[in-house]
Amino acid sequence: MIPAKVINFQERKLKMVKKEIFFQDPFKQMGENIPAAGGFGALTASAGIGKTAFLVRIALSSLLRDNNVLHISLNNPVEKVCLQYEEVFRNLAAQHKVKVSDQLWETILPNRFIMTFKVETFSAPKLEERVNDLTEQGIFFPRMIVLDGLPFDEAPRKTFTDLKSLAEKHGVPIWFTVRTHRHAPPGPDGIPLPMLHVADLFEAIFEIHPEGNDLCLQNIRK
Repeated sequence: MIPAKVINFQERKLKMVKKEIFFQDPFKQMGENIPAAGGFGALTASAGIGKTAFLVRIALSSLLRDNNVLHISLNNPVEKVCLQYEEVFRNLAAQHKVKVSDQLWETILPNRFIMTFKVETFSAPKLEERVNDLTEQGIFFPRMIVLDGLPFDEAPRKTFTDLKSLAEKHGVPIWFTVRTHRHAPPGPDGIPLPMLHVADLFEAIFEIHPEGNDLCLQNIRK
């Protein structure tokens, strides 16, 4: 049996490590422009820039705060999503020279739940049904939802209004990735063209662009 003093020391150490990793918390870059419960946030960029990686950083930030995150992928299988999380986490841990990364990783895994859908079969009612199954059976209660791979230029507005109702019902923010076209100019107020039909539903819209080896955010909705 491990002595209580040792357990308490390990817990305190893990809390200190979490604070160290918060130094690069993406929410700090966003300032006050973070969607509250029931709100929408978007990360926009052209293909290959790193939307999914930044989405995972946002999810990890929430996980490190002991908040449950439901990750929905319309592009990748569960195994690949798991690898994306571990890669981003290991990179953060290495940057901060975290020596207890394995223990910390194990503490946040129970707060994450991954769902995958095929793009052509995804719908808000299907997601609602699966989320209800999780909550009604006491399996998982999300505090944030991240949705990767929804094609904004193909999805009708009703998909987003239904998702908005889901977010409000469960009291969670939803973060989306939005693929833009590299050479296409933005629409009015800098809104990416694929988002024009639903931009009014979003409280936060950020464009991701590389700057050296880092990914930086530009706030479109100021």
